[in-house]
Amino acid sequence: MNSTTEKRIALISVHGDPAIEIGKEEAGGQNVYVRQVGEALAQLGWQVDMFTRKASLEQDSIVEHSDNCRTIRLKAGPLEFVPRDEIFEYLPEFVENFLKFQVKNEIQYELVHTNYWLSSWVGMQLKKIQGSKQVHTYHSLGAVKYNTIENIPLIASQRLAVEKQVLETAERIVATSPQEQQHMRSLVSTEGNIDIIPCGTDIQRFGSIGREAARAELEIAKDAKVVLYVGRFDQRKGIETLVRAVNESELRDSKNLKLIIGGGSTPGNSDGIERDRIEQIVHELGITDLTIFSGRLSQDILPTYYAAADVCVVPSHYEPFGLVAIEAMASGTPVVASDVGGLQFTVVNEQTGLLAPPQDVGAFASAIDRILFNPEWRDELGKAGRKRTESQFSWHGVATQLSELYTQLLEPSAKEPALLVK
Repeated sequence: MNSTTEKRIALISVHGDPAIEIGKEEAGGQNVYVRQVGEALAQLGWQVDMFTRKASLEQDSIVEHSDNCRTIRLKAGPLEFVPRDEIFEYLPEFVENFLKFQVKNEIQYELVHTNYWLSSWVGMQLKKIQGSKQVHTYHSLGAVKYNTIENIPLIASQRLAVEKQVLETAERIVATSPQEQQHMRSLVSTEGNIDIIPCGTDIQRFGSIGREAARAELEIAKDAKVVLYVGRFDQRKGIETLVRAVNESELRDSKNLKLIIGGGSTPGNSDGIERDRIEQIVHELGITDLTIFSGRLSQDILPTYYAAADVCVVPSHYEPFGLVAIEAMASGTPVVASDVGGLQFTVVNEQTGLLAPPQDVGAFASAIDRILFNPEWRDELGKAGRKRTESQFSWHGVATQLSELYTQLLEPSAKEPALLVK
């Protein structure tokens, strides 16, 4: 292949493996984003290589997803799961193996799109070593995250410095919502070039089944009032707020109310500890009978769960975007979400769902009840949500915007003037 005529892009996601089963420890929205963007870019004619860290000996080093889209796993540190806050020291080895891969395959990536701050460090090294251009998506900002948690990790100062440096040096930063862009400007740096390109969702898969059929498949009663949570077990996800809100629902003592908490957990790991804590709260509140811990929901069954629900709740303390909200909206299910970050952008209050102050149990309880007590309005909200995802959040649309950005940055004439674009 002649690399000069080829549209080639390296997506780098060190800790978020695009080829891994979603819902495993540390596998969430970022993995989905990188994989879906990669596959959609491949359909637009890009040769897409997605680089991640190899986490076990059993894992294939290369996973082919389609003709021109693959995941490449590079060794960086021990061949085992390493929590993201402990990966930084292994990044030089990742860079070294990335460079070796290029030499061996006679490729040089002129453009890298890095994801999360760990990968941004890798991208900045490649910029120094070989002049690669860099596009970066944060997925989460340390400056925001550390405002919401009590125990600040040791890596925090390193992370904050790297996040500032990449904003000021990358050719372009991709913010997934206007709120995320505003946080970058107010908390990280006033320098650097930011474009807003949202995350996407699979609008063919989500919304492919109706509520009645979904309930029949999951053996949920037609007249049940179903409240759904989908996501990791993590204190910042606010599951405790949801559980306490359901306990305060006016429907709590009816036989119809059901709370489904969908998400996997690994015993002994941080998510397993949080799951145990939530189960304990459910038990103490006396709502064990109406609560179902469904475990990890595979990508195949997930659309069915969204469709079966009357309302999907996203009670996070903070979300830069909120992928679950648009998956639910694409499924025609209204959303009750925290009034924070990107959720203020994805969910239109009173139109596709309701926003409530984070950690405000009473506000979540009344928002959930408003929707459960009014099926006609629920359906209206659901239809509006579906319409919004079709027009704003398809992966094809997201990839098309990214493709235009990459093309602009790779044009020889774009070297200097592109930097002036705000």
